[in-house]
Amino acid sequence: MTLKKPLPLITAIAATLAISSAALASDQKVPAAASDAAKASAAPETRDLTNAEVRKIDKSTKKITLKHERIKNLDMPGMTMVFQVADASMLDKVQVGDKVKFAAKQEGNAYIVTDLVADK
Repeated sequence: MTLKKPLPLITAIAATLAISSAALASDQKVPAAASDAAKASAAPETRDLTNAEVRKIDKSTKKITLKHERIKNLDMPGMTMVFQVADASMLDKVQVGDKVKFAAKQEGNAYIVTDLVADK
C-alpha cells in the first residue's frame, strides 16, 4: 500500500513531536525552579545557625576549630572539631575565644563552614 499524500501525515507527526518536546522542556523547568526555591529557603538568614566558641584559627589552611552545640542539619551532636571555611575572609572576623553562630555543610568527608557570625 502506497500513501498518496504523505505530507499531511509527516506534518501531523512533526506537530505532535514539537508539542511533546515543548511540554517536556517546560516540565524540566519546574524542578529547577523548585530547586532554586529550596536553595533560597536554606540561605543563612533562614536556616538554623549553631552556637559555638572559637578554639583555634588556622588561616594558612583555611580551618577553624569550633566547640559547637548540636548541628541539626548534619544530625551531629555537640563536640569540638575542625572545620574548613568556604571563604577565608570569615577567619578575619573572629578571634579565639569568640562566641559565634555558624552554618555548615558536608562535602564528602569534609565539613565546611558556610556562614560565620560573631554572637553579640
